[in-house]
Amino acid sequence: MTTYVLVGAGPGLGLATARRLGTDLIARSAEHLEHLTDELRRDGIQARGFPADVLDPAALTGALQDAAEALGPIEILQYSPVPRADFMKPVLDTTADDLEDPLAFSLKAPVTCVNAVLPGMRDLGRGTLLFVNGGSAVRPHSQRAGTSIAFAVESAYARMLHDALAAENIHAAQLIIPGAIRPDAEQSSPEVLAERLYALHTERDGFRHYAEPMPE
Repeated sequence: MTTYVLVGAGPGLGLATARRLGTDLIARSAEHLEHLTDELRRDGIQARGFPADVLDPAALTGALQDAAEALGPIEILQYSPVPRADFMKPVLDTTADDLEDPLAFSLKAPVTCVNAVLPGMRDLGRGTLLFVNGGSAVRPHSQRAGTSIAFAVESAYARMLHDALAAENIHAAQLIIPGAIRPDAEQSSPEVLAERLYALHTERDGFRHYAEPMPE
């Protein structure tokens, strides 16, 4: 059985992806996780929650290790937590201190996750690392400096993983979602995006993919 772990579980994309694949969920709030896993179990989907704050490397590593011990080596890791609103300050109002949490969120936490799951993927002889980002990862926005800078760094890290791990049958891919995730969106509804992420895992074609074209 494939063990799929979603870091950044939420009621929109996270829940839709969990319904598509069945998954272990990691989020900061234990109460929030309990609600999501209960909903999935009512749908007949096996899911377990492991609370951890992505800004706490020890807790994040522990949650991933607990997930692997509960259901076996993690074959698919999706990193898609939603950035905090305070990461999105205008560039001219952004100080070096303002970048500490965005960089911890979008670089240190993904590195922590990959380091935790990579040994198990190597033992399996396969694996998938999925990174989900907004449009500022490829087109910086001067009013959202923290996420623009941090997403760009995360993109560079994920691209290096794509190149470095391909020979080991471990596929790293990035999905860019330029606009808002909405239930009525033709290309960016939670259900459509969940299918796209599943396809990135199964088709293993290229690194960067777009949910929809970037706006002009």
